[in-house]
Order: sequence, then C-alpha cells, then structure tokens
Amino acid sequence: MTRQELIQQIKEKQSFLCVGLDPDIKKIPQCVIDECKADLAADDEEYDDSLAIILFNQYIIDATAPYCVAYKPNLAFYESLGANGLVAYEETVSYIRENYPNHFIIADAKRGDIGNTSKMYARSFFEGDAQADAVTVAPYMGEDSVSPFLEYEGKWVILLALTSNKGSNDFQKLELSSNHSPLTSHLFEEVLKISQQWGTKDNMMYVVGATQGQMFEDIRKLVPDHFLLVPGVGAQGGSLQEVCKYGMTKDCGLLVNSSRGIIFASNGKDFADVAAQKAKELQEQMAAELAKI
Repeated sequence: MTRQELIQQIKEKQSFLCVGLDPDIKKIPQCVIDECKADLAADDEEYDDSLAIILFNQYIIDATAPYCVAYKPNLAFYESLGANGLVAYEETVSYIRENYPNHFIIADAKRGDIGNTSKMYARSFFEGDAQADAVTVAPYMGEDSVSPFLEYEGKWVILLALTSNKGSNDFQKLELSSNHSPLTSHLFEEVLKISQQWGTKDNMMYVVGATQGQMFEDIRKLVPDHFLLVPGVGAQGGSLQEVCKYGMTKDCGLLVNSSRGIIFASNGKDFADVAAQKAKELQEQMAAELAKI
C-alpha cells in the first residue's frame, strides 16, 4: 500500500485506527475455545490453541473492519505457540487480505540484526502468501540492519523511536552532547534525524508512544511529514486528543493503535459486539479530530 492509498483510506473511513491483534490464549473468551473444540470434534480432529486464535481473530476482524484502516498482529503472541502459532499468524494475515484487502497490515515483530539476517527477516514478512505491508524494526544496529526491509517496493519500515513503556526512559531519552554543538539532544532524536537518510516518508514510519504527550510537538519538528504509529491509547492510558493536538499533520500522519482496549473489552459471548463498539467509539473521536484539519 502506498502513502497516498493509505491517506485515501483514512479520508474515506474517517479513521486512523489500527487494531492490534494480540491474542493471548489465556484471555480469549471461553466461548471461542468451546466453539472451536465443538467444530473439531464434529470432524474428529484434535484441538490446538492456535486454532482458537485463528477463530478469535476472525471474529475481531469482522467486527472492527468498518471502523479501522489497519491491523497489527504482534508476532510474540503467535511465536509463543510454536510452529502452529506461526500458521495462525499466516492464516490471520491471509484472512485480512482475502476479505478486507484495503486494510494496512503491520507485522509487529521488532526485528533488527546484521544485514544478511535482516534480509531473511524481510523475506519472511514481505514475500510469500501472507505478506504484510509493514514491519516494525529496531534501529539499534544501524543502517545495514534496516536497509534490507526498504528494498521492497510498496512496503514499509516502522522504526522504533520513542515507545510508550516505562523503560523508554532507560535509553531513548538519554541526552547526547557533541563536540560541534553546545546543544544536547536525546538518543531518540538522533534516531529520527539519521534514519531519514535511509528511507523516505513514502516507505518509513516511526513508533511514538501515546503516553509521550507533548513530546509529539518536538518530534514533528524533526519528522514533519512521516506517518507515526502510535501505541498506548486505551489500556496504557494515552490520550487520543493530546496525540492529535501535537502529532497530526495535514494528511493526518497518524496510525493510532489499540489492542487490549478493543479485543479484550469483554470476555463474554458478546466479545465481538463489544469490540466493535469500542472500535466505533474511537473512530468517531478520530473523525472529530480529522474535521479539525
């Protein structure tokens, strides 16, 4: 998906919502597991947790598709189940591709290794039957760990910049000084500055956590036109209005992610309906923010 195609989807749906597909098997409603087991028993097949994840994701996707423009499966929740979990990830991506082809798909894998290894990671997410549109990448190992992902036309790198977790203070906000300047900058600011030499606004986004608040204003001075993937709204306490106030551009420039606040809003038989309602509430707030542009 190109930048313009993504912007067009945001305008048409009046939404920049990304739904995080983080299907913790211990939180999936029992009714989904029971349904999965019953279907398998009818066909004399053996139950596996990965099958319940596939079914759960399909319910969530069908319920939320009218209100979002993107989905972000987090690979940890699939890899934790071994080979069958990876099949569940591929089945989930394929389901979105087949049924909702205009939705942007982000593989939240946070990869980043030496060039040859990154090339294999890029191949795993950008080739084959279950291709994502984007993958999250850690920048710590530098340009050669990121550039293999940028070799794919129409695909995106989403670089970790300033995350929403408490530990972001440990390294990302470290102050750096230079012999050539009396001014100091934070490490995440150097990531934003230097990485723009590797990619463009058409193939690179940045992760900036919603809990960072007014720091979006400083970030926009460094990356005025790049899209930002913003986790942390909802369960982590980030404010959508604050993110929009300081981070929105004339093209929107935001993909705001909500995971637990949508997919696990209910653990009863109404889980899909409640997920749809939570997604709709966010979409309506987003439409109000887009109207201000």
